[in-house]
Formats: sequence, C-alpha cells, structure tokens
Amino acid sequence: MAAADPAPSQPVHGTVPPTAGLPLRAGDLLPGNVRLDAALAHFLGVESTQIACSGTAAFVAALTALSRLSPERDTVIVPAYTCPLMALAVAHCGLRLALCDLRAGSPDLDPAHLQSLCDTRTLAVVPTHLAGRVADVASALRIARAAGAWVVEDAAQALGARVGGRSVGLQGDIGFFSLAVGKGLTIFEGGVLLARDPELREACAAALREQARPASWRRRLAGHAWDLRRSVELLGYWALYRPGPLGWAYLRPLRHALEQGDWVAAAGDDFGAYIPLHGVGRWRRGVGARALARLPDFLERTRARALRRIARLARIPGVRVLGDSPAAEGAAGTWPVLLVTMPTAHSRDALLREGWGAGDGLGLPFAHALADYAAYRHAVPRAAPGELPHARDLASRLLSISNSPWLDDARFHAVCEAVEACADRRGTAARSHA
Repeated sequence: MAAADPAPSQPVHGTVPPTAGLPLRAGDLLPGNVRLDAALAHFLGVESTQIACSGTAAFVAALTALSRLSPERDTVIVPAYTCPLMALAVAHCGLRLALCDLRAGSPDLDPAHLQSLCDTRTLAVVPTHLAGRVADVASALRIARAAGAWVVEDAAQALGARVGGRSVGLQGDIGFFSLAVGKGLTIFEGGVLLARDPELREACAAALREQARPASWRRRLAGHAWDLRRSVELLGYWALYRPGPLGWAYLRPLRHALEQGDWVAAAGDDFGAYIPLHGVGRWRRGVGARALARLPDFLERTRARALRRIARLARIPGVRVLGDSPAAEGAAGTWPVLLVTMPTAHSRDALLREGWGAGDGLGLPFAHALADYAAYRHAVPRAAPGELPHARDLASRLLSISNSPWLDDARFHAVCEAVEACADRRGTAARSHA
C-alpha cells in the first residue's frame, strides 16, 4: 500500500516530489467497470465530463471543436507565462498563437494587453489557473465576448479548485483538467474536458471520439500501444511514488539535468512536437475513479498545510506567496505547490542552484516565459526584449515549493531558512553598494 499522508510534524526521510500528488493504494488497481467520467461529473457538480488521454489532448479537442464552429477565426491567445504544451497544441491544430502579458506580479492576463490583441480573428482566449491558483476569468470573458471569441479555461493544475462555490472551468465556454502525475488525482496521463453548452459539448465529444478511434488502423494500433505504456507507467507510479523509491525515479534525472545546466529539462519543459492522441482504457479509468473518493480529504489537508506554511514564508522580507486572484470573488484554489516570488532573479537563481537538487521540494513551474524557449520558436511568436515585461519578470523570480506531506516541518523550516538567506543577499548587496 502506498504511503499515507503523515502528520505535518512527523519526520519523513527520502525525496520530496515537486508537487503534492495523491498516492495510489493497492485497492485502486483492482479490475472492474467504474466510470471515471460519471465520478468526476459528480465531484465537479456538472452534468457530464469527457475523458481524454492527457490535458494537452483535451485542449486539442477543445480547439478542434471551436475551429469547426468558427472556421473564420484562427488565433488563440494564451498567457505569455504558461506551459509550452499549450503552444504545441495550438501549432498542432494549425492555429496561430498570440501571447498576452500578465498583470504585474500575477499569473492573470493583463486586461489592457488582452483587449489590444482581441479582434475578429481571435478564436479563443485561454486564462490559466496556474498551479491551482484561481485566475481572473471574468475579465478575460468580458473582453473575449466583445470580440466574439470563446474562452477556454486551462485548469490543468487545478482539479478541485472552486470559485463562488462552483468548480473552475465553468465560467468560460470550455474547461479542461489534467490527470497527469503531480496534478493531485492521476492516471499517469489523462485529461478531463467539460463544456456548458450542449452543442459545444457534442463538438468536443466528437473531437475526442476521433482521437480515440482514428480512421487509420495504424493510428488505432499506436493508440493501443500508448494506452498500454501508460498502464505500465501507472503501475510504476503506484510502486515508486513514496519517499524512498522516488529518489531513483525523480531525483536522479533531475540532478543529471542540473549537472548539464539544463534548467528546461530540470523543470520538465523538454517536450517533443508530437502529441499522442488516443483513447483511455477501462482499467486506468477505474483506477482514477477509485482514487477520486479520497481526493476531497487530500485536498483539504493540502490546503490546511499550505495556509500554515504561507504564514511562515510571509515573514521573509521581499518574498511573496501567490494566492488566488483578488478579482475572482469567492475563490478557493488547490495547493499542490506554494508559488513564491523572490526579490530578484539573482536571488531566485541562487536559491535554485543551491537547493533544487537536494530533493526538498524546490522547483520551477516553467523555466521561461513562452517567448524565451529556443526549442519552441517554431510554435511561438518572437517577442522583442522590451515586450511582455510582466510575464518575463514573473518567470525570472518565481519558484515553487512542494506542498507534499513528505516535506515535513523540519525540512520545510530548512527550506525557509535557505529562502531567507538568498532573499537577504539583495539587501546585503544594496547596503554594500551604498
């Protein structure tokens, strides 16, 4: 049986994962026909959900559906700081990407910049609930509606987050979640798609049916191979997602990437252009449905842990923990990680150089603003050095601290001391310069 969530003060020896994922239990692996889509619909409080093979595949299905309903539009606007897979999905669908800057010090889209980008070619605007933090969807919705565009909520990292008592993903036209490793509930790779409008829901369902049952027998065979691979990987997650074995599965590759100076690979941002699109087998769906019964309690415990630890970090001068958007009234996000901004890019980088490879839960949400990845220039429009200032500033100062229960109080205290020491170097350097 996978390790249970220990009390916050209980010492835990081994590697801390970069995010708080829900461990699987042996009983989750039993065969049986348990409907994950229905279980998720009940959990989210919606009429129905649709299951995809990944959050990216869910986004591809959403864009495919919207393109068919609005073929005269071809531009998708995403935050300038978000997962590179969003850019790859837009390119996969043959659409044009536009980058919107952020509000200063926030993952929210900047309304003024967004309004300047929206026009008659805009297909969709994609606000992102980054790392479980609830974003300002209302502003994006108002601006998109004025241009006749759709809104797709990227809630990949926010399953269980709510605003005004309702699940995120329901303010816009379409919402999607990820069931990948580290996103809370997992089937190793998976996605969830929901849409409010029945016509739009059916358009999304048609796109997902094409992913699961492609016309070519070669693609169908490849899809079965992918699902078999994900099933084996899910068994590996059950076996290895605990403090001891996690060092072999996660920490060794991380340290290798850091030794090579490859922060993109260390952050897990080294994606290939190919996006697997296939169905999700009955067994993996059943595993997810059984584990889902434990998710509400798990999320509540991660929330309580986060609130305690935010208070400690808030006492460090120059350091800020990002919360839910002030514009999202009644927001209650999830807390797989604590998103922390350091005073300067130098202090952030110093902290990561010293502590990222220690296995104590430090990390990066994403390595760069989208425009600054060399590997994705084929999918991302260029941005001049002075453009996208808020997104680039956030990317340069942001780091994540795991909210896993395996980061016990003693180790969290040591992480805080390291954060404080690196943050204080800015003040020391300023006083020395004066």
